[in-house]
Amino acid sequence: MSISLLRTIRSTVVICSFPKIMASRQSSDMPKFREALRSAKEIVVLSGAGISAESGIPTFRGAGGLWRTYEAASLATPGAFRSNPSLVWEFYHYRREVAAKAQPNAGHLAIAEYEARHGADKKITVITQNVDGLHARAGTNDLIELHGNLFKTRCTKCKEVLANNDSPICEALAGRGAPDLNVRGSDIPISSLPHCQKAECGGLLRPHIVWFGENLNPAVLEKAKTAMSTCDVCLVVGTSSVVYPAAMFAPEAAARGAIVAEFNLEPTPATSEFHFYFQGPCGTTLPQALAE
Repeated sequence: MSISLLRTIRSTVVICSFPKIMASRQSSDMPKFREALRSAKEIVVLSGAGISAESGIPTFRGAGGLWRTYEAASLATPGAFRSNPSLVWEFYHYRREVAAKAQPNAGHLAIAEYEARHGADKKITVITQNVDGLHARAGTNDLIELHGNLFKTRCTKCKEVLANNDSPICEALAGRGAPDLNVRGSDIPISSLPHCQKAECGGLLRPHIVWFGENLNPAVLEKAKTAMSTCDVCLVVGTSSVVYPAAMFAPEAAARGAIVAEFNLEPTPATSEFHFYFQGPCGTTLPQALAE
């Protein structure tokens, strides 16, 4: 099911899907949450843009979510890539360069360190909506990237997916992509954009990102659903809880009896569904929650 289609059924999901947990069940009792964490056998961390924003990664959501004069979401579509691949590549080149310079913050590190300490006695899975690679760079091993990765490419012809950390990814993009309001369009020839290096292919490469209107990878989605369906505790970290299908994961886990704790700067539409809510920067609250 495509992201766009899932959005169209959002109202149905909210109205019909699961019984609402009373807001009175929410708590900011950190010792009580840590007690639940200690007894858990399967733990899922579901992360969103908020945790990476603390590392300086633009969220491109809400007010100010522009690149140059474009709404970022308008460039993250198959149609935008078909009509102007050079412009889309400039946008993603900019995002790659920003992400490459960013460093995992205390929230990313707390998650990775917790996995390193308890990976032998607990099943710990990190499901992220982020594409910046910061969880992996922090040291997380059991990682599910729902929406792809900025540092992977996919050939539009042979479909091969490869890791690529080159900076720039091709010479034509060197020094390009800055969010300059005076720059319109892109004059980079398509022949100078990244292409598949296999002699028998040579197809145009695209970022390995799930764009609006595209399906999530079925295997990746199934793996995420399986982890969510069996976890005892779920940490919802820095996500707006409005992008589907990930927005359904934690409320459904809470409805079946898993303990769910939200870590965020502000309450979200799903906050009242959860047992715990810890307000503040993830880089502050997560180290406290995951400490020994």
